[in-house]
Amino acid sequence: MYDFRQLLRGMANPGLAVREVNRLYHTRLGRQTGNPRGIDIFEEDWDNLLILDACRYDMFEEQHSLPGRLESRISKSSHTSEFLQSNFADRDLRDTVYVTASPMYYRNRERLNTQLHDVVNIWQDFGWHEEYRTVLPETVRELALDAAEQYPDKRLVVHFLQPHYPFIGPTGRRHFDLDQLNFEWDGALTGDLGISDDVLWAAFRENLDVALPHVEALMGELQGKTVVTADHGQMIGERSSPLPVRDYGHPPGLYTEQLVKVPWLVYENGPRREISADSSTTEETDVSEEAVQERLADLGYL
Repeated sequence: MYDFRQLLRGMANPGLAVREVNRLYHTRLGRQTGNPRGIDIFEEDWDNLLILDACRYDMFEEQHSLPGRLESRISKSSHTSEFLQSNFADRDLRDTVYVTASPMYYRNRERLNTQLHDVVNIWQDFGWHEEYRTVLPETVRELALDAAEQYPDKRLVVHFLQPHYPFIGPTGRRHFDLDQLNFEWDGALTGDLGISDDVLWAAFRENLDVALPHVEALMGELQGKTVVTADHGQMIGERSSPLPVRDYGHPPGLYTEQLVKVPWLVYENGPRREISADSSTTEETDVSEEAVQERLADLGYL
């Protein structure tokens, strides 16, 4: 159910207030969770699903040079937590291994109630880059290859963090202070961010450029049918709907084209794998709530 405290929070700023009205419209007054026009990723045909976090279709189309056939899909979500809820919740996915650089699954794992064969939480200590405050794409690639070798008869979901903030290219490093925790896109919406749309575009493009070579290498190393997609997109000053306020970020419950139209690039490399479902082998390492909160703050969620 929609949290009306968000609407009250928005009343302090006209832009935020209009966003909350738009959110009420898109979620049918909070009665609807997830975008009903979106696809169910697990009903699609693939052996390996490579997810770029917050990657818009138009940006991907302009920048990528990956092999394969580019299509588009409509996502069920405009936020990673919503993507997980809409696609993973209450499902038996014991034929699937989830390799993720995002803490979102771990944070919501009890509520999601998903049976996966295994979850590789790269964002924990062994995969987190302390200088950049994120997980680098080369680390994701390395751990994904380890998982593919360990589980040759499982579908593989690999969740990269880029092009999501933090920005690790030269433009982002120059304009965004990574020591400023609790970064929020609301600052752009209210005019407090002090960063132009051109700078934001450049920072996102560079983040995608950092990730794409590692995505391409992984495509060539994984056997079977690989799809490159995104969990959701990103708004960078476009007009939202139905009330045309300029919006930023990827707030849950808003299903504009910039937020839900995502790439769907299909590439086949050798014979398809034979996929089977076994009992779960997941052995979770407990992470303190404080550590999870720190990771989420570094990524701009809190």
